Amino acid sequence: MAPDGSTVRVLLRMRGGSMARFELAAGQISAAVMHRSVTEIWYVLEGCGELWRRQASHEEIVALEPGICLTLPCGVHFQFRAAPDTPLAVIAATLPPWPGDGEAARVDGPWTPGGTPPARGIT
Repeated sequence: MAPDGSTVRVLLRMRGGSMARFELAAGQISAAVMHRSVTEIWYVLEGCGELWRRQASHEEIVALEPGICLTLPCGVHFQFRAAPDTPLAVIAATLPPWPGDGEAARVDGPWTPGGTPPARGIT
């Protein structure tokens, strides 16, 4: 289990970085977090959903669907959710490698973690 509540499976760990697969069940909402020392590159494999991210004064919600690639630089606050009717699967590269417990810090996000998100805005 990842610190944000998603299911995680580590795929690779090297000196320069690591890679993992993250999944949310249909309707699941992650906890909002920020990373203390790593940057992530995400590639959406399956499903649909949304990702909220905020860095300084810039804030946005990004639609997630297969083929979308995005970055989460160190210090960005983010939260993601799966559409109510489909699970969401993402592959992420982490640079440098994930250091372990304490890397992700909880922050305030726009959605309540856990339950089923409203369908508005998610197709």
